Amino acid sequence: MSQKYDITMKNIFSDMADDIMSYFLGLQYTKIDELNIEFERVERRDSDMIFKCTTDKGNVAVHIEFQSENDGKMPYRMLRYSLEIMEKHNLLPYQIVVYIGKDNVKMANSLSYDFGEQNTLDYKYRIINVGNIKYTDVVGTNYYDLYSLLPLMDQSRRKEEGAKYLERCVEAIKDIPLDINKKKDIAFKAEILSGIVYKREVIEKVFSEVVKMFRIEESETYKMIIEKGIEKGIEKGIEKGEKEKSIKIAKKLLEEGMDIDKIAKITELAKEEIKKLIN
Repeated sequence: MSQKYDITMKNIFSDMADDIMSYFLGLQYTKIDELNIEFERVERRDSDMIFKCTTDKGNVAVHIEFQSENDGKMPYRMLRYSLEIMEKHNLLPYQIVVYIGKDNVKMANSLSYDFGEQNTLDYKYRIINVGNIKYTDVVGTNYYDLYSLLPLMDQSRRKEEGAKYLERCVEAIKDIPLDINKKKDIAFKAEILSGIVYKREVIEKVFSEVVKMFRIEESETYKMIIEKGIEKGIEKGIEKGEKEKSIKIAKKLLEEGMDIDKIAKITELAKEEIKKLIN
């Protein structure tokens, strides 16, 4: 996952778990518990979600990995995850990589070798390319949490229509028959994820009306990501005296559209220094 999105991914996708397993996987389950696994031999990232699901075929551990960039070493990492899950929880892992990147998928989804009957490996997992999912396949369903992914779907149509496609996504979110607070969260997540495939000026133009209409800054997800996630990361960096960390976070806040005065207050960087980062 691109470092740019590390802070927000867990919060963005946490509410989508049910819809992802039902829509993408067609998984029928009667119970779901999140497994807070601290991997000892594998890097643990906030984008991972692991759930214990009780299905009609028994208990499984559903491991969902979100990826915004192609990673040639993905099969090795996924295999290490699967071994950790089996060892720690004695559960069979059902693994999926949900690819939300701008480029086409170029990652393998398997590892195998054969050195004879007693030395073989045949390991596979699913890769779901969100860009291959049609806009019309989701809009009109009741998988409303997946509407946050609309800006990343339908790659061919998105490239053909450009900003008009993003406008279409925003209109679909506005028409969701849910309460205003839920729509605020979905719209905010969609705006953040749009940054993977759209330029900032396009996003700001398309989302400007919906931001005012929904008062997105009041959404729970916005507060969690901006006020808790980012500010805690900034405070930690400042305490360690890491000016470079503060600069990096200031850049992220600028990309999110936060005003310079607030960035200066949070990072304790000079306003002039922050202005230089704009270019």
